[in-house]
Amino acid sequence: MNAQRVSHRPGLRAWLGLLVVLGPVLLVAMDGSVLFVAMPKVTEALSPTADQALWILDVYGFAVGSLLIAFGSIGDRYGRLKLLMTGAAAFGMGSAGASFAPGPELLIAFRTLMGVAGATLLPSVLAVLCELFTDPRRRARAIGIFAATFAAGFALGPVVGGQLLSRFWWGSVFLINLPVVALFLILAPVLLREVRATQAGHVDALSVLLSAVGLLLTVYAVKDAATEGLTATSAGAGIAGIVILGWFARRQGRLEYPLIDFGLFRDRVFTIAIITGLLPLMAWSAAAYLGAGYLQSVLGLSVLHAALLALPGAAVLTVTCIVTPALVGRIGKRAALLTCHFCVAVGLLLLVPTSVSDGIGWYLASTVVAGLGYGISFSVVADTAVAAVPAERAGSAAALAETSNEIGNALGIALLGSLAALLFRTQGPGIAGTLSETLQLPGLAPGVISDAKTAFVTGLHVAAIVAGVLHCALGLLALRWIPKTLPGTADDGAKPLAQDMGEKTGVR
Repeated sequence: MNAQRVSHRPGLRAWLGLLVVLGPVLLVAMDGSVLFVAMPKVTEALSPTADQALWILDVYGFAVGSLLIAFGSIGDRYGRLKLLMTGAAAFGMGSAGASFAPGPELLIAFRTLMGVAGATLLPSVLAVLCELFTDPRRRARAIGIFAATFAAGFALGPVVGGQLLSRFWWGSVFLINLPVVALFLILAPVLLREVRATQAGHVDALSVLLSAVGLLLTVYAVKDAATEGLTATSAGAGIAGIVILGWFARRQGRLEYPLIDFGLFRDRVFTIAIITGLLPLMAWSAAAYLGAGYLQSVLGLSVLHAALLALPGAAVLTVTCIVTPALVGRIGKRAALLTCHFCVAVGLLLLVPTSVSDGIGWYLASTVVAGLGYGISFSVVADTAVAAVPAERAGSAAALAETSNEIGNALGIALLGSLAALLFRTQGPGIAGTLSETLQLPGLAPGVISDAKTAFVTGLHVAAIVAGVLHCALGLLALRWIPKTLPGTADDGAKPLAQDMGEKTGVR
């Protein structure tokens, strides 16, 4: 059957299939960020603790990131379309449950289900695209559209959420997923064909368990220490998490089919690319979450007004993601990576002049300048990572690049968000764990409100400075480690990914 698959111009079925699979991609990306602007409403309705609020926000990203590679292997073995259908159905069920969750515990549980389902979708979509587009050039273009859609979903999540919350209750940000899921489940069996790998290795269940448990324990320790102070529980969880992650890393070196091929990190360019996939997403998620809280809870803007202020940055990010491949062909990947890190750093530091009474202009400037860096990151990370390794290891490189994005999105709130929460706890009035909780208390004196808002803004400033300094450091490291000329142009970088995915899925 493979012999009959030759490069040809994609027909109507291929382009319709692309549109169908982009629906779940957009949902997975949007649901990683849609709650940033909705959290004040969720807090008002469900009254979560500070710890629960952070879990509501980022348990989704951790579920996706910790299981992404595992589900990629499962799809290779049992069929990508079957996994896509199962994942989409589970995503719909999780969305429906989250929409009507009566309390924070159930909302966290349904967000976890959505994250597990989301982890089934992204790697399978790439494999299905390679089956639809057998011509390497058009296949690379389709993968570029996939990346742009994913980036746009991250950027538009808060905007769409703000528009919905201005008219409906908080659960509407999840309920809108259901029509897209239903349409996918109807059209996918008609337009898409099953895809399996020609040589799929087994999935090491213990590695999946170790990575997920170790990551969650470590993050729980960080969150608990930030919101409640260092306790025996948080210290024990942190130590256990680090030990389990160390066990996971050692186990990968002994497996024939590891979930993560740590040997790839011996290449400096690959290492820079993966960190570039992680760090900008950390900064973006933390800035979006804290920025939404700043606009609504500190400056007192409505949800709709806050969402509209996010539009310029979202537009810049999306356009940058689309035009970056052509730009890289002119200036090279090294210059693009340097531009990425320094744009993000400058954009984050533009948040520092914001104050309790004024800061909209600084916020807009921050999102626009940083949006340039985020868009470049989304566009070049996978391409650079794949081009840095031998062709036979391109699949592992692409999976790690995608995973770094998801883990970075979750770590931004877990680490930088927890840093801001720690500063609020230590410098605020000390009557509640978050600014939203504090402002809901009746009979607050003006001085208490001012102290609470000042503490929140201080946390925002420190988180932005820390993330900005990290990006400057990574930019300097990239300047030193990355050669002036990297192998391959933007097109050449995309081709190994497409070719490898074709080999991995049996497409020739």
